[in-house]
Amino acid sequence: MRRPIVLVPACTRQIGPHPYHAAQLKYVDAVVLGADCAPMILPALGAALDLEASLSVCDGIMLTGSASNVHPSYYDQDVLDPSLPQDRARDATTLPLIRAALERGIPLIAVCRGFQEMNVALGGSLYQAVQEVEGKMDHREDPDASIEDQYGPAHDVILTQGGAFQRMLGGVERIAVNSLHGQGVDRLAPGIAVEAVSHDGLVEAFSVPSAPGFTLAVQWHPEWQILDNPASMAMFGAFGQACRAFQARREGRA
Repeated sequence: MRRPIVLVPACTRQIGPHPYHAAQLKYVDAVVLGADCAPMILPALGAALDLEASLSVCDGIMLTGSASNVHPSYYDQDVLDPSLPQDRARDATTLPLIRAALERGIPLIAVCRGFQEMNVALGGSLYQAVQEVEGKMDHREDPDASIEDQYGPAHDVILTQGGAFQRMLGGVERIAVNSLHGQGVDRLAPGIAVEAVSHDGLVEAFSVPSAPGFTLAVQWHPEWQILDNPASMAMFGAFGQACRAFQARREGRA
């Protein structure tokens, strides 16, 4: 039996004189090493993307982190800091992809920007600068630190008692996570269930209980050195199992 196919939507990047569709290796590796699935990078084609064709061949979707932010026009705000990168092509690709995938019950796991995309796609809004919100801490990484320190444990998240994520991790009450984001969930979209928060109350993980398939979105980066992190392996392992179950149903083997 072939491994399930997981779509990994790409970002757009300007590398030298040429534009690229790009996905970081660590996200692709997480699909392979954590979920035991076959990644397929999806170009950020926006309105030109054939959603039906793309969804017809996949058994799961992973929404990755990125240096860029979801454009605030999608939640009725103006850009707060024009110096921060945007990726309108990715927005135009992932937001309708999320809604279509959830309707079909396609398993979906989301990280950092992907976490924010899911909230916006379903009608929520974001803080564009969490560090400027009263009562919230600065969740950004130290730009002068080594990459190992940037992706090292930054704070704990408190898991929702009895929540789907807590059950997935065997009932633990909190886990240590890294923190490399300047934006975060402000207004939670309707139908979303909070699965974890940081000690300042910022939403750090959520699921969509009304969706017929697996959903998990987290604000941190579980893909970083995934083989060394049991919680990350449990998350991607559960996602991979959901992808295999979806594949079996789609192929009539369930």
